[in-house]
Order: sequence, then C-alpha cells, then structure tokens
Amino acid sequence: MDLKGYFRQVKDLEKKIQDRDFYIMSLATQDGGRAGVLTQVARRVGCQLIVEGKARQATDEEIAKFQGDQTARRLAHEKQEAVSRIQVQVISDPMGLLRTEPEMGKE
Repeated sequence: MDLKGYFRQVKDLEKKIQDRDFYIMSLATQDGGRAGVLTQVARRVGCQLIVEGKARQATDEEIAKFQGDQTARRLAHEKQEAVSRIQVQVISDPMGLLRTEPEMGKE
C-alpha cells in the first residue's frame, strides 16, 4: 500500500471540500459494511472513508431528509420527556379533614 499516495489523496480531497458539516453515505464493503447509512463525520474522517472506498459524499437531498428525520426524532423525544415529568396528585377528602378553620366558618 502506498501510504504517501493515500494521504496525498486524503489531503487533496480535504482541500476540495470546505463544508463545515460533512455528511457521508456508507457503501457496501466486503468486510460487512452496510450500504445506505448516512452519518455526520469530521471532514478528515469522511475524506479517509471516501478514499478507502467505504463511503461517498451525501447529496443535498439526502442531507435535508436526514436533518428532517433528526429534528422529528428530537421533538418526539422532548415531548416524551415532558410528558414523563408531569405529575398529578388527586387527593380525596370525603370527611372534610383537610379543610382549614377559616373555611369551615364560612359555611
């Protein structure tokens, strides 16, 4: 394996790609890699995976769908967390023992 050539390719690809947020789509590999998994990664890691042939750069449509799905999941999770924090207590007072004295005088 030509390590100098490998790292030169990675550096060249890094220079071409100046996006702050870098998304890759995985490709099927012989060692069991699954195709079609979108992931946000550091630019250097993404470039290494592309040069190794394990991933490709994601398209704008794939990124928009991914971000929409992430937003929907986050909102659903936040809603579930808010619901789990709500506490309700029902106090039954059939004999009127919880009334204070001033209230009893008003009757």
